[in-house]
Amino acid sequence: MDSIDPKHTPPICRPIPGYLLQRYRGWKATDHAENQVWYRRLAEEGQRPRCMVISCCDSRVHVTQLFGAGPGEFFMHRNIANLVPPYAPDSDHHGTSAALEYAVRTLKIANLIVMGHSMCGGVAGCRAMCSGEAPELDEPESFVGRWLDILRPGFDRIRKDDPIDDQLTALEKQTVYVSLENLMSFPFVREAVEADLLALHGMWVDIRMGELEVIDPATGKFAPV
Repeated sequence: MDSIDPKHTPPICRPIPGYLLQRYRGWKATDHAENQVWYRRLAEEGQRPRCMVISCCDSRVHVTQLFGAGPGEFFMHRNIANLVPPYAPDSDHHGTSAALEYAVRTLKIANLIVMGHSMCGGVAGCRAMCSGEAPELDEPESFVGRWLDILRPGFDRIRKDDPIDDQLTALEKQTVYVSLENLMSFPFVREAVEADLLALHGMWVDIRMGELEVIDPATGKFAPV
């Protein structure tokens, strides 16, 4: 029985779309039914993912499908343009930093991937904002704009005389570089990396072509897999 007093619960929810209920029932009858032992083990023993992935909110980015991962394998965090903010221990709300702290300190993940992608709307917004083409994102009340401020150092590094498509691709990859740099500003991340308990990885996926590029540790540059 629901323990919440209905008088204090505003009736804001609407009926669930039918196609979602249909898909859920299909999953329950197939995948869950065929893997009940594994789901029971996950529920009773808790999660033990070896990898955390920070990726974009973009609905076209399907990291678990890309790597064929099942339930319990990846600790996932998604935000606009897969960005990690700098370490800022204050009293504000920090969703990405909280997820990072939990993954490193509690789950003790061994690998942390920052996954950028092509055709990123957040990146396009950042380029437009930094170029003076999207003044609405410069408004103090723009949550998207203030979040994309994280990427301004990356915008400063790209070549402004290149074609816009090339600028966008370069800035998409800068989301990964900037995030990796900011990750190392977190003391608990730096300590884990220096103790060889945590490995950081940078990736970029081309949605249209299905091609994956990773940062080569030897060169620090993206290279195709």
